[in-house]
Amino acid sequence: MSKKKKLIVMVSSTVYGIEELLERIYAILTRFGYEVWMSHKGTIPVIFTKSAFDNCLHAVEQCDLFLSLITTHYGSGKEDATALSITHRELLQAIELNKPRWILAHDQVIFARTLLTNLEHDDAKKRAALKLKRNPVIDDLRVIDMYEAAIRHDVQFADREGNWVQKFVTADDAQLYASAQFYRHQEVERFLDEHFKDRAAVVQRVAQEGKQ
Repeated sequence: MSKKKKLIVMVSSTVYGIEELLERIYAILTRFGYEVWMSHKGTIPVIFTKSAFDNCLHAVEQCDLFLSLITTHYGSGKEDATALSITHRELLQAIELNKPRWILAHDQVIFARTLLTNLEHDDAKKRAALKLKRNPVIDDLRVIDMYEAAIRHDVQFADREGNWVQKFVTADDAQLYASAQFYRHQEVERFLDEHFKDRAAVVQRVAQEGKQ
């Protein structure tokens, strides 16, 4: 009998400052029996005819599960100062495709959003007008845009689904969340079979919802 295919988890994040955490998460997920796609480890499939950007988005399309870490660093891959980073685009792609997803956001990102909201900079357009000086905390206010996308801030509250975002402060917090959510390999796989077996139907449903 052929060996059952492992579920693929894509881990989307910046690398700067969280290298140890990414190593821990990679070790945990592989130990639980997943195939892990992570740019930090060089395990994302590379198609040589595609750009780095397109390879990452293709990986989002092909993975089974999506784990995103929103940190205080926005990430690389921007073509210019106004373009979205690779990790931002990966997150938006996962949401658009309605991928089963688990999202962690650093406490300082959530705190910054609360502070700016209280100062009446409560949406992406208003925050974009601010000029952020170089600092060791947050390097780009668009990490807040990522958080708002993750909590489905653009959707009416009563209609929000897939909007759980777990706050973390330390690497141990993030590791605990990843362990708790992914250790039941068979339960996750059964969830996929029940809810996402027909990928084409899922994509069609998401497209229809987007037109409403």
